[in-house]
Amino acid sequence: MNEIQKERYNRHIILSEISESGQKKLLDAKVLVVGAGGLGAPVLQYLVAAGVGEIGIVDADTVSLSNLQRQILYRENEIGKSKAEQAKSTLNQLNSDVKISCYPVMLDDNNAHEIISKYDIVVGATDNFNSRKCIDKVTKKQEKAFVHASIGEFEGQVAVFNYQNGPSYFDLFPETPEEASLPLGVLGVLPGIIGSMQACETIKIILEIGEVLSGKLLVYDALTHKSNVIQFC
Repeated sequence: MNEIQKERYNRHIILSEISESGQKKLLDAKVLVVGAGGLGAPVLQYLVAAGVGEIGIVDADTVSLSNLQRQILYRENEIGKSKAEQAKSTLNQLNSDVKISCYPVMLDDNNAHEIISKYDIVVGATDNFNSRKCIDKVTKKQEKAFVHASIGEFEGQVAVFNYQNGPSYFDLFPETPEEASLPLGVLGVLPGIIGSMQACETIKIILEIGEVLSGKLLVYDALTHKSNVIQFC
């Protein structure tokens, strides 16, 4: 590490659980974030700030006015532009140590194997159930951790799947719910809270510290600030 990096990551390096060796692990890590919306925005900002060496951003969507209530990476003058490309442009200004690649496509069975093969960990920050199942299937086959989260109204959930041969998304959610039954609204700050938890789980996996939410589902209620961890496997 050079002197600039030692200054940038000083607050990591002085932690005995991380130190220079842990920061080097972060700088060598490769993480794919699927979804650059409400959850993806805080995930990406914290992983880039932490110095994760390579980050891929998958999102086929464009910025819309209704996104700005919670998707804090974007600005009014970016409405109509590619989320993946705008996220990369903004994040490049945060940390030049990080190599960022963007994929302005929908992750599916045709491209998932190739894209995911380039990364060590996949963060699922999408509200699309087909994408979640696709991530689950490919990460299980490639033996890579899948850091999952979902949000709706005032509640969020976080879990880690396929970690060290642990349980998968399908083990917990074998059936796809009807789209019409899903909540459409969400408290604007909730994805910031849950996305930060996803970033934390990702960093813990890279550093091999703490207890990872493998076989566990963390459920958080923003109205009461209560959280429960449910063991499911």
